[in-house]
Amino acid sequence: MPFLSDNENSFAVTKNQNMAFNSIMKIFLPKDRVFYSLFEQVAEKVTLMGKLLEEFVYEADEDKRLALSKQIEDLEHQNDELTHQIFQELGRNFITPFDREDIHCLAGALDDVADYIYASCKKIQFHGVNPNDQGIQKMAEVINLSATEVSKSVMQLRELKRPEKISESLVKVNSLENHADDIFDMSIKKLFETENDFKELIRRREVFTVMEVATDKCEDVANVIETIIVKYA
Repeated sequence: MPFLSDNENSFAVTKNQNMAFNSIMKIFLPKDRVFYSLFEQVAEKVTLMGKLLEEFVYEADEDKRLALSKQIEDLEHQNDELTHQIFQELGRNFITPFDREDIHCLAGALDDVADYIYASCKKIQFHGVNPNDQGIQKMAEVINLSATEVSKSVMQLRELKRPEKISESLVKVNSLENHADDIFDMSIKKLFETENDFKELIRRREVFTVMEVATDKCEDVANVIETIIVKYA
C-alpha cells in the first residue's frame, strides 16, 4: 500500500466528505427538471388532443373519425400515466420547484382537460351524433385554442421570474372560456328551436355540455398557474 503524506490524507478525507455531502444533497435538492419535464410532456399531449378533436369534428368519413378518436383515447391514457408519475415524484421528493399542493392541483387540472377532450369525442361517437354541426365545430375550435394556450403557459413555467408571456396565455384562456359559454348558450337555444326528435335533442345537449366543461377545465388550469405566479414570480 503506497505511503500517503498528511496533506494527501487530508485531501482524500476531504474528497470523501464532499462526495458524501453531494450524495446527501441530491436527496434534498429540488427536482425541477423532473417536474417541469413531466408537465411539459402532458402539455404537448393536451395540445395534440385539442388539435385532433378539431380534426375529428370536421371529418366527414366515419372510419377516419374512428381512427382520430382512437388517437385521442391513446393520448388520454398516456396522460394518465404521466399524471401518475407526477404524483409518484411528489412522494419521492422533499423539495419541489413550487408548492406541493400547487403541483398536485396543476397535475389534476391538466388531467381533467385531457379527460374532457376525450369525453367530448367519446360522447359524439357513443351517441352516434353527426359532428357536422356549426355549434359542435365552433366548440371544438375553442377547445383546441384553449388547450394550446394552456400548454403554452405550462411550457413557460420554467420562466416564473418572467411571468408576462404566461399571463398573456392565461388571459386568452379566460376569454376563450367566455366565448365558449356564448357558443353553448346559442347552440342550446337553436337546438331547442329546431330539433323535433327528443332523443336527438338530449344526445346533442349532452355533447355540448361536455365540450363546454372542457373549456371550464382549461380555465381551471389557468387559475392554478395564476396562483403559482402570484406566489413565485
